[in-house]
Amino acid sequence: MADPIATSNAEKQEVYGITDIMKILPHRYPFLLVDRITELEPKRIVGIKNVTINEHFFQGHFPGAPVMPGVLVIESMAQVAAVLFYRDETPGQKLIYFAGIENAKFRRPVIPGDQLRIEMEVLGRRHNFGKMSGRATVDGKLVAEAVVTCVIADHPGK
Repeated sequence: MADPIATSNAEKQEVYGITDIMKILPHRYPFLLVDRITELEPKRIVGIKNVTINEHFFQGHFPGAPVMPGVLVIESMAQVAAVLFYRDETPGQKLIYFAGIENAKFRRPVIPGDQLRIEMEVLGRRHNFGKMSGRATVDGKLVAEAVVTCVIADHPGK
């Protein structure tokens, strides 16, 4: 007999792999910064970014002591948030632009071999505007947090 709690939790979860994410997000190498979506609810999403030494930015940030730039940690958070917002849009018809970052705090460095777990929660959503609060952790330890705001606009040329 199935565990009703496990079944209930499983029903809340949707998992997107990288090919699913690439059908949703317009980003591509070297700027696609989310590898998997592990939880997806109407107002909450959890994504994973696997950080490897093969990332292009490690060539210059910093040679001999590679650290993922904080701005790219925030971009990873924004891309996870965008997956949630793009679900409500017709594929290819809209672009989601960063409009603001509030209260960004960086707690510890992210290095090759780390796995970022990014949790984003909707604070507000209107037709062409979204705002989410998020946090990124590695091994359960907070590495960054921020509130990100985006504008949802018609795709130019569509």
